[in-house]
Amino acid sequence: MCAHNNRYGAPAEYTDEQYGAAAEVLGLLADPTRLRLLRLLGTEQDVTTLTGQVGASRSSVSQHLGRLRLAGLVEARRDGRRMLYRITSDHLASLVDEALGYAHHTVHGIPHHRDSAPR
Repeated sequence: MCAHNNRYGAPAEYTDEQYGAAAEVLGLLADPTRLRLLRLLGTEQDVTTLTGQVGASRSSVSQHLGRLRLAGLVEARRDGRRMLYRITSDHLASLVDEALGYAHHTVHGIPHHRDSAPR
């Protein structure tokens, strides 16, 4: 059960702290490799698997995962000698999907659409 105040799942008013937290998260998303990683981390994956999927070096992937983990956007779990990573929030996964959907419209010249209900 969610404790949200309106039908969009968000409070009617936001605090400066919430705007700051949102800006911090969006700043972390402002990197193509991190977006790719977050998109892939709906299921647990290790650095080796992720490296092959994002086309970046192992060192680069590890550094990005470290930043995401320190920010609380990704969690890690040890499985023997491997570390497995996974996104921490369905909200964050939805945000990444929305950003990529917006980019898809922009890149392909598809008109953007709006929900007719007021926000």
